[in-house]
This record gives sequence, structure tokens and C-alpha cells, in this order.
Amino acid sequence: MIKAAIFDLDGTLLDRDASVQKFIDNQYVRLNHSLGHIPKERYISRFVELDNHGYVWKDKVYQQLVIEFGIYELTWEDLLQDYLDEFKYSCIPFPNLASMLEKLKGKGILLGMITNGRGPFQMDNIKALGIEHYFDTILISEYEGLKKPDPIIFKRALERLGVSPNKSVFVGDHPENDVKAAQNVGMKAIWKKNTQWNEVDADAIISDLLEVPLIIGGLDHPVKG
Repeated sequence: MIKAAIFDLDGTLLDRDASVQKFIDNQYVRLNHSLGHIPKERYISRFVELDNHGYVWKDKVYQQLVIEFGIYELTWEDLLQDYLDEFKYSCIPFPNLASMLEKLKGKGILLGMITNGRGPFQMDNIKALGIEHYFDTILISEYEGLKKPDPIIFKRALERLGVSPNKSVFVGDHPENDVKAAQNVGMKAIWKKNTQWNEVDADAIISDLLEVPLIIGGLDHPVKG
């Protein structure tokens, strides 16, 4: 019987691509006095390109933008600080996030989260989504001193929840850092579809978060062949 569900954050619960689009649009408007010489769509598209779905930290992104666009009134540190301070106001959840978590809690499922990233920044985003209270444990890589796909961070989450791997599922969008890494420690893995990858060897695949409770119910009561 499945007793715990552990989730990734970015690209799984948080619609990061939509959030980044909203943030960078707002940043351009907010700092237009220093960025107005750059065409808006060019600034946005180049940020998104350099960001690479969050796999490039923003210090590198802003250093490159300052050089490419000749930004002189603001330093890359100023732009980075604006990102750290303001991104939480642009967080967009995937549809049905809260209702999915409510359903799992109603079934008595323990909930955990493992996310790579900077501690205060990720916690601000979790709070911005209004979901912190649903989770029994939250592990952020900077605070833990290790990150996915390291098996230790998965095992640490399971220990804090007091469940064994074979009674837990992990839900994430990255084939290696989430799906394969969870399977490697003995968990079931659910892949949250995204456009970056086509085929992922997961135990289940979802497009909508509301599918998670149904899949967990199926894992508890598999159809006999």
C-alpha cells in the first residue's frame, strides 16, 4: 500500500516556464528606465534561452545579458537581486495543484517535496503557491548539502516520512533527476509530461496533477492479469 508521495517542485507543481515568462515581462516593465533601449520581446526571449529551463543559474544569465545588451545603469548583481526579490510574485501553479494535494491528504497519504535550488528562494516560491502546509517534509538541495539525483536525498526524505521506498511514489518532470533517481532507490516514479522529452521509462505518466491520486489508487489495487 502506498503511504507517501514525494514531489519535485519546478516543472511539476510550479509551472516554471509560465512563471519565468510572467516574471521577465514584469522585470522589463519594472526596470524599463534601464532596459528600455532593448526590444521587450528580445529581452524576454534571450533570458528564456539563457535560462535553459532553470538549469543555468541566474548570475550567469544576467552577466551575459548585461554584456550582450549593453546594460550600464544596472549591474548584473542588481538584476539578480531583483530576480531573487521579485520572482515569488510571479509563481504560477499547474492546474489542480491544491485539489490534488487535498485528495492525497484526504486519503491519509504523507506528502514530501525534494527540490534542487537555493534555500530561501525555493521556500519563497513554495509559500507563494500556498502549499507549504500540505507537506510533512520539504528538502531543498542547498539546505541539505546535496541534490537530486543523489540517492541520499531521496533516502533522507523517506526517513523523515518514516516510510520504505516500496511504499512510496515520486512525481517529477526530469527523466534522470526525478524518475530514474527515484526508481534507483526502489520507489515508484510518475513522470509529469513536459515538452523537453518525448519518451521516459516511468511507472506512470501524467499530463494533469489530478491523475496522481488515481494512479496511486491503482498502485494500491493493481489489476490482476
